[in-house]
Amino acid sequence: MIGVKLGLGALAPAMLLAQAPPLNGLDQYVTATMRAWNVPGLAVAVVKDGKVVVAKGDGIREVGRPDPVTERTLFAIGSATKSFTAAAAGILVTEGRLGWDDRVTKHLPSFEMADPYVTREVTVRDLLTHRTGVSGGDLLWASGGFDREEIVRRIRFVPQTWGLRSRFDYSNIMFIAAGQVVAAASGRSWDTFVRERILTPLGMTATTTSVRDLPQGGGGGDVATPHEPIAGTATPVAWRNMDNTVAGGGINSNVAEMATWLRLQLGNGVLDGRRLLSEAYIRESRTPQTIIRREGAWEEMTPDAHFMTYGFGWIMSDYHGRQLLQHGGGIDGMSAMVGLLPEENLGIVVLTNLNGNLIPGALMYRVFDAYLGRPPLDWSERARVASVAAEKAAEEALRKELAARRVTGTTPTLPLERYVGRYRHPAWGDLVVRLEGGKLVAEYGTEFVGELEHVQFDSWRARWRNPARGADYLNFTIDARREAARVDLYLWVTATFDRVGQ
Repeated sequence: MIGVKLGLGALAPAMLLAQAPPLNGLDQYVTATMRAWNVPGLAVAVVKDGKVVVAKGDGIREVGRPDPVTERTLFAIGSATKSFTAAAAGILVTEGRLGWDDRVTKHLPSFEMADPYVTREVTVRDLLTHRTGVSGGDLLWASGGFDREEIVRRIRFVPQTWGLRSRFDYSNIMFIAAGQVVAAASGRSWDTFVRERILTPLGMTATTTSVRDLPQGGGGGDVATPHEPIAGTATPVAWRNMDNTVAGGGINSNVAEMATWLRLQLGNGVLDGRRLLSEAYIRESRTPQTIIRREGAWEEMTPDAHFMTYGFGWIMSDYHGRQLLQHGGGIDGMSAMVGLLPEENLGIVVLTNLNGNLIPGALMYRVFDAYLGRPPLDWSERARVASVAAEKAAEEALRKELAARRVTGTTPTLPLERYVGRYRHPAWGDLVVRLEGGKLVAEYGTEFVGELEHVQFDSWRARWRNPARGADYLNFTIDARREAARVDLYLWVTATFDRVGQ
């Protein structure tokens, strides 16, 4: 159960309140939800009226090892990092070194997008509020093949999906660009500026902006191990290096230190009598900037809401008459949630070491309901049932589609060695196909490397060696000269790579 011994005497009184109203039964609820989702470890902190009323760990850091999760155990916070990037920009705006409506090219003169009009008009505000009209683009950072500078350079090759400011479309690569704007305007790297102006003043000394700074690279110290739900089992995987997308999702922290971030936010930029974020920034960050259509996963994220918008690093909605600010985070083997009800002076952070579980959001609503005096609802079970049903439906639909399309008894058009080569996309980079031990192997960046298993004709299934990547499909196009001219890689998007040589 929750209740691992705290490392700081200053937080010890918080433990004594965990079983007091309105959080009576919190420990038991967390333990039950972890069991239902098969989550190895979880940490939670709750801040109310400027005080940390809960800061605890539950479970273990890694399956098969006894080390307990504590309030000081480091996890990845994923996209909850975006509120830090927005705050860094806010500091620069307050100091007059940056403007929300500055054109991006003012600070990054070489910045380009696919549409020259958008290149000229896109602003810092647009980058931070997912309204540039670029859909996705995650292959730029997910492959692991490019650093943040190269990612920003390659944005010019990413197609414009929507008109500028015409609709919300979540984009990590634009937050990477925003991080580079912070670096240019401050004269320091994003990492250094965030460390000097936010983390250090808040006393967040254990918090890191790179996995390289984790104690012993993640192999020692109070550090959680990431886990992926593979074949129904929580399986340890390596920490993902997020250096190339740090401004969009690269901070690693613990709930004790994230509680300080909550206190700063709930204090409207003031912590222990010291102002670190201007009142103007806090107000602007909580002002709706881009409308989010409440459909699909976005609707599920905001139950009982009437509207949904994006501010600066915050997803905003109403929750029973209060403004709700939240941002989740999910990367390899980790899931997180940071949530605030400013009018109730209430905040929560939940960090877990299993990717894809929905406990963080469920626990947020459970705690908010408790303080709002609402009847207890098992948000975790509600989310779990919906998640299992959706997963089964998706798997069945894919199975039927593949069964309907698959032609058995076929062989590749060409000898295996004729598929070997280098294939290129102007934005996504190079995909290399080679022969290893008589089998084709695909390599895309550093994250997608795996053997190809023949499916039919010139279609193959790539079983990636990194278990966090799963499996995806490739299809080669054979031209009139009976050469493999291009290959389509089906990840979460379809990317076409043209052959450029051996």
